[in-house]
Amino acid sequence: MADESWHEARLIPTSGINGAEEQERRATSALLAVMTAVREFGRALTKPYGAPAGHVETYIEVPFDLGDKRLYPDGLIRVSRGSKSWTALVEVKTAGNTLAVEQIENYLDIARERGFDAVLTISNEIPPIAGQHPTRVDKRKLRKVDLHHLSWTHVLAEAVLQKEFRGVADPDQAWILGELIRYLEHPRSGAMEFEDMSDSWVATRDAVTASTLRKTDKGVQEVAARFDALLRFASLQLGRQLGTEVTPVLSRKELAEPALRTDALVAQLVDTGLLSGAIRIPDTVGPLVVTADLRAKTVTCHVDLDAPKEGRPTTRVNWLIRQLKSAPEGIRIEASAAHARGAGAADLLRVVRDDPGVLVADPTKELRSFRVAVTRAMGSKRGRGRGAFIDSVLDAVDAFYADVIQNLKAWSAAPPRLRAEPVTADPTVGAALSSTSLSSQDEPDLAVTRQSGGL
Repeated sequence: MADESWHEARLIPTSGINGAEEQERRATSALLAVMTAVREFGRALTKPYGAPAGHVETYIEVPFDLGDKRLYPDGLIRVSRGSKSWTALVEVKTAGNTLAVEQIENYLDIARERGFDAVLTISNEIPPIAGQHPTRVDKRKLRKVDLHHLSWTHVLAEAVLQKEFRGVADPDQAWILGELIRYLEHPRSGAMEFEDMSDSWVATRDAVTASTLRKTDKGVQEVAARFDALLRFASLQLGRQLGTEVTPVLSRKELAEPALRTDALVAQLVDTGLLSGAIRIPDTVGPLVVTADLRAKTVTCHVDLDAPKEGRPTTRVNWLIRQLKSAPEGIRIEASAAHARGAGAADLLRVVRDDPGVLVADPTKELRSFRVAVTRAMGSKRGRGRGAFIDSVLDAVDAFYADVIQNLKAWSAAPPRLRAEPVTADPTVGAALSSTSLSSQDEPDLAVTRQSGGL
């Protein structure tokens, strides 16, 4: 039996990491090597950027001359299939280190001169919107070379999804991918989670509380962008647990122009003190909407779902309650009726369980939809840990999914049932001679009466 002080040998050890340079070199080498060894994982990371489904080659610290300078990008990826190939230079940062504009632009110049396809950056920076790069570079340098970004959180999520849910054909390759996951999850790897709401968080939070925040205040744009980045991190984290792709909900305009989403968040924060967004989870009744109220210091998660299209109002309410039989009694339910103005009737789940009629404000109006919501205390600190804003949002999202959303199913009408053929009293009498034959024009109740001999 191994001694408690013994450390199990690992393919990618975390021991011996001294300083940021060693941390970045080891993370780069480990990631690129596993992309080569595990075909499915290498394909998952390169396919979104236009690489063919082919042989993956990776290299680290490849020297290139640019003018009178010799530069060493952290890595290079080449994917080849037949006569087609895709090549990208790789720049990696770990821990709290951020990407440098000059360095990225130099690599874009090298890629253009060599005819490479892209520059791929990897760091702990999570852009607010997928496809957006966290570093602004000269757009003229992107005319012939693409610039892509991966957060370490995204890399880890892809690795877990591939190993635990999509699958790896070769058992040895699956073990290798597991070793990369184990390494990236270790604190010393430098692959950190979402850690900070930015230097502007405290000032912005206090200005919202005092109702003095203005759209032009320093840092308010950064706080709005960090909130979207937090939702993206929550999506990646939840998707990693569920084994599916969870994504923030954004309009086409917001995807095409990310500044529109940030501007809308800033306006909402200034006018109402709220920060809100939604995440889409496949095969659920609706998006999970997250609203942080900085004035009330609360975080609310809610989901909207359609009510059944048949039955009495209380029957429709009971349909929802049955699905929430194991949910906390402090959940709030709101019912919206057709052609009703303003908010619908609302109450806590413990009250609705005892009296479903409390959600029926007007029995003559048809219930159309429900909103199920949970409100929790909001953390105020900018970082992570107890009393932190980030943790209060992440905990609220995970708990709401576990307690509510995963238990809800959309209503569907029961399929129509065939009516039974009539049974004659005398089997020797042909169906054509029977005066009680069932017609398509008969009412269902009449058909049953005839079959029972009532007519």
